[in-house]
Amino acid sequence: MKILVIGGGGREHALVWKLKNGDAAREIFCAPGNPGIAEIAECVPLQVKQIIELADFAEDNKIDLSVVGPEDPLTDGIVDLFEKRNLPVFGPNRQSALLEGSKAYAKKVMERFNVPTAEYCEFDDFEKALAYVKTQGVPIVIKADGLAAGKGVTVAETLAEAETALRSIMVQKVFGESGTKVVIEECLRGEEMTVLAFVDGKTVLPMVPSQDHKPVFDSDRGPNTGGMGAYSPVPQLEKWLPEINERVLRPVAEGLAEEGTPFSGILYAGLMITENGPKVIEFNVRFGDPEAQVILPRLENDLAEIFLAVTEKRLHEVKLRWQSGASVCVIAAAPGYPGPPTKGLPITLPEVHLAGTQIFHAGTAIQNEQLVTSGGRVFGISAQGTDIAEARKHAYSLLEKVQFNGKHFRRDIAAKALS
Repeated sequence: MKILVIGGGGREHALVWKLKNGDAAREIFCAPGNPGIAEIAECVPLQVKQIIELADFAEDNKIDLSVVGPEDPLTDGIVDLFEKRNLPVFGPNRQSALLEGSKAYAKKVMERFNVPTAEYCEFDDFEKALAYVKTQGVPIVIKADGLAAGKGVTVAETLAEAETALRSIMVQKVFGESGTKVVIEECLRGEEMTVLAFVDGKTVLPMVPSQDHKPVFDSDRGPNTGGMGAYSPVPQLEKWLPEINERVLRPVAEGLAEEGTPFSGILYAGLMITENGPKVIEFNVRFGDPEAQVILPRLENDLAEIFLAVTEKRLHEVKLRWQSGASVCVIAAAPGYPGPPTKGLPITLPEVHLAGTQIFHAGTAIQNEQLVTSGGRVFGISAQGTDIAEARKHAYSLLEKVQFNGKHFRRDIAAKALS
């Protein structure tokens, strides 16, 4: 197959890497890609929001399957456009992508299908939102309704923090139109876990779970990021997987299908395992980043064959196979992240000799033949091992050899599993 992967971050590098390691992908293109992806696929100078030009490329180059990595083109309706032009594409359509594109919409879906989640209210007026927060008290969770690159959530421990978050989202518009509305939730306490599933409208195939680390500093301190690292499996929480499948993943997929809006693609459930069991924090509609960087190395199936089965509505024929052992990914971030990162810093990369280790490029570029930083999260350093301790040791060992000024990373990725 000729495959086009749309996106240019660490998730897309992991997708291209996994597709490359399978037998079905004969030729792989990536738009726009990045310097790491360019080593294993042909990069195309098109941005993810150029959906008409991407469809033209897929048509002109007789692409057998396009795979949409990030959320922005999905909520822009890229799948609807491709399907209208009879171009095979993996991912949810615009309506289904609202599960991630609008937190208020996702909450209504959860209400309809009795999915366990936090109590909430939504507001489009700053003063009313602030009054509600003062009535409810803290801690409380403030969420921009729309897409915010993983940074639109504040867990406010004080009223001052809550007011600052509301003001920045609704008045200062730091996330643009994504902050026209906010969702305010009760603060759930517990341990987080992510469970992703392949869905073809009817069949739901859950993947192995993972745990992301959102706050920028060790011990879950500091502002939220797009994710500072992940690991899989999550042994301390996996007893909850059957309940998550029966009360979260299947009700949403089956309920949407019954309503005539079947979901196709990746259904991502971000969960808090509370003292009362699992509750959904958020839904996403694509592979997580950095969750993909720990899940895909454990997958034994040919990823292209799974994607094809989803698009052809025959996912029931697939049986997922997983490597035993564990996988850990640690993010190397540029100084300044999650605020404006320092770009253009020269990078020195080691040779990767150890089997079961990967350096996934996320925010890199080439300037004057030199690899440099070009984003907040620069690399995802992934490693596999017989257990979490071994995978973690290999990941941090490789990370130490990745050099650029001001390199920031958390030192406690996967520590919860070991404790």
